[in-house]
Amino acid sequence: MAIYDVSVPLRPGMPTYADSEPGPVLDFHSLLSRGDSANVSALSVGSHTGTHVDAPVHFIEGRPAVEAMPLDYLVGPAHVLEYRGERHLTAAGLEAAGLPSGARRLLIKTRNGAFWDDDHFHPDFVGLAADAARWLVQRGFVLVGIDYMSIEQFRSPTHEVHHALLDKGIVVLEGLDLRAVPPGEYFMVCAPVKVVGGDGAPARVLLWDSDQRFD
Repeated sequence: MAIYDVSVPLRPGMPTYADSEPGPVLDFHSLLSRGDSANVSALSVGSHTGTHVDAPVHFIEGRPAVEAMPLDYLVGPAHVLEYRGERHLTAAGLEAAGLPSGARRLLIKTRNGAFWDDDHFHPDFVGLAADAARWLVQRGFVLVGIDYMSIEQFRSPTHEVHHALLDKGIVVLEGLDLRAVPPGEYFMVCAPVKVVGGDGAPARVLLWDSDQRFD
C-alpha cells in the first residue's frame, strides 16, 4: 500500500510567505555532544509556515481557532485534482474537472509544486479565484488544500477566497507537496498541532489509496 506524506519538511532557510513570515528555528538547550544527558530543543515556527491549516479566526475575528476544527473534516476521503492551468482556478475550471459527486475534501495539485525546490518565495503561484471558493461552498466541501503557501492570489486586496471558505468553517489547508501523488481518490489524515487559540498551525498530512485499509 502506498502512503504519501504530502507535508513539507520544516527546516531553517525554507521559503515563507513573501519571504517575511517567521520560519522554523530549532534551538538546542542541551546536547549530548556537549556532555549533556540528552538532546533537548525548543522549536519556534510561524503558524502559517510549511504545510499548515488556517482556522476561521485567521481572517474573521471571534471565530473558532485551531483546537475547535472538527476532526471529521480533517480525516476522511479526499480527491486530488491536477490542474495544469497558469491562471487561478475558477468555478468553470472546477465544474469542468468532473469531480466525484460525493467529494467533500479537495486537494489541488498545480505547477506550484516546482517552487518547493527553491528557497525563495514565488509570488506568481496558482490559487483559487473568488468564484471557485463560492462554488466549493455551495457544494458542501469541508476541506480545501493547495500546494503552495496561500490558497488565493498573492497579497489579495480583499482576501475574498479565505473569507468565503473560513466563514463557512471550511478547513483551508496550504503548503502541500503533491508532486509524487497521482490525481484520484485517497483517504486523508490531516493532523494540525492542537494550538489553543491558534489562527493556524503546522500539520502533518498523509494520503493513501482510498480502497486500502491498514491491517
